[in-house]
Amino acid sequence: MTQRMILIQSPYFFSEERIKSVSDWASVFGNEQPLSLEIGCGTGHFILERARANPGRNYLAIDIFNRGCYKTCRKLEDEGIVNVRVVRAEARQFLTHHLAPESLSEIFINCPDPWPKKRHRRRRLVNAEFLRLAACVLRPEGDFYFSSDVENYAQEVAQALGENPDYRPAAQAPVMAELPDYPRSKYMLRALEQGESIHYVHHRRLARQPILPAPPLRAGFRMNYAATSP
Repeated sequence: MTQRMILIQSPYFFSEERIKSVSDWASVFGNEQPLSLEIGCGTGHFILERARANPGRNYLAIDIFNRGCYKTCRKLEDEGIVNVRVVRAEARQFLTHHLAPESLSEIFINCPDPWPKKRHRRRRLVNAEFLRLAACVLRPEGDFYFSSDVENYAQEVAQALGENPDYRPAAQAPVMAELPDYPRSKYMLRALEQGESIHYVHHRRLARQPILPAPPLRAGFRMNYAATSP
């Protein structure tokens, strides 16, 4: 059963078609403030709080789900938050085709689908290949944040970051139970209310580490979401 497509008319929203005309995100925001990205914004709780606390930064919030983009835009408009743009896009395609090299100061990924069954873990978004791609669009000393309510996913990401020469740890522990001043998404709050823990990972791109070309974009789960979405 498919969900009804919601028409999003917010000026903050960029559809898959609209982002094709964007050559420079600074021109979209009308300033040169540092640019951050949240991958999988859900219904917008995290990005609203982060953007409100940091008006001197610009934020992109992407999600592949139409309803999440709609709810995020509604929250931003209701709260008068003007330093966020919401994009409906698949993460790997967006990083590859719609961001310039070394254009991001931060990447946030909060509680992505963990694909808990062992035979499905290859479908997880964040892996060694994805981290190479993220390094290409992060500025030197740019921050990479990851959180999950599934401990083995957080440990897997921490290990992959530790093995990647493009990053260095930005925290004392590979995986942390708390991250000061880090907003919580709706999903994170629900998990905490149910007695579950959130596991955080924080690394930083090395300042002078030469970055290899981005890995080729391979077809995979949800890569062709637009063809099957309502």
